[in-house]
Amino acid sequence: MMKDQKKAYLFGLGAVACWSTVATAFKLSLGYFTPAQLLLVATISSLLLLLGMLAWQGKLTYLARYFRARPGYYLLLGLINPALYYLVLFQAYDRLPAQQAQTLNYTWAITLTLLAVPFLGQKIRKQDGIAIVLGYLGAMVIATRGDLLGLDFEDPLGVALALFSTLLWAGYWILSARNQDDPLVALTLSFLLALPPIVLATALWSDFTLTAWQGWVGAIYVGLFEMGFAFVMWLLAMRYAENTARISNLIFISPFVSLLLLRFLVGEEIYPATLVGLSMIVAALLIQQLRLKPRFANPSKAE
Repeated sequence: MMKDQKKAYLFGLGAVACWSTVATAFKLSLGYFTPAQLLLVATISSLLLLLGMLAWQGKLTYLARYFRARPGYYLLLGLINPALYYLVLFQAYDRLPAQQAQTLNYTWAITLTLLAVPFLGQKIRKQDGIAIVLGYLGAMVIATRGDLLGLDFEDPLGVALALFSTLLWAGYWILSARNQDDPLVALTLSFLLALPPIVLATALWSDFTLTAWQGWVGAIYVGLFEMGFAFVMWLLAMRYAENTARISNLIFISPFVSLLLLRFLVGEEIYPATLVGLSMIVAALLIQQLRLKPRFANPSKAE
């Protein structure tokens, strides 16, 4: 694929636009579906889209080939993403204001830096240390609504779930970091293998009474745009990019646009502590970007 920075920007902005809307879509959809129901419909929607893309590219046969080569590896990937990751993330959104769940989840890149030490043999440099302290301090500001000394968490379990989701997502990219398989095929296979566990989770912790059309619209939107189109557009942006760092920096637009959408579409009052904490997290991620070269296929993601 020939490099084309203009196309890279267009695809990158498209991905950022998708990610900017999903926190609103999560929160609105959870008013009609349980987290397990939302995950079930979103996963099926995304899977149909991904299978259609593979059929168009003539790569459907790769699914069986990849699975036969490494069945355990792809089963593990599917269990982490989308099954566990989104189930935990949706539970966090169900318990917390969306602005808190989204911004806490945004610290996943800092978690990734920590996990890269034992699992990828990378070292934490001075800039990484500063970013880690600043990022998690920002997370604490958000979680306590600015009451750092009182450590008063409105919903400790919701905060724990949001932070745990960062561990799952970072773990997924650690496992994917050295995977040389076609990324679209790999993602599709992960979603395909995750579907049975997601159906089981829905049967155990929820039900299949999916009558609200609003829930269907929201869940299909999440599946198509958060789990499907955004990934593909970001992948294309990275492949077209002459300078991946410039494209990666586009991701910092997403959380601020998302807060505006939450304010006007969901009606959430944006807490001053959220803005302060988010600014600290973004500053921490910028410190990492300025110092470190991109190390992963999908260097940034926000929800």
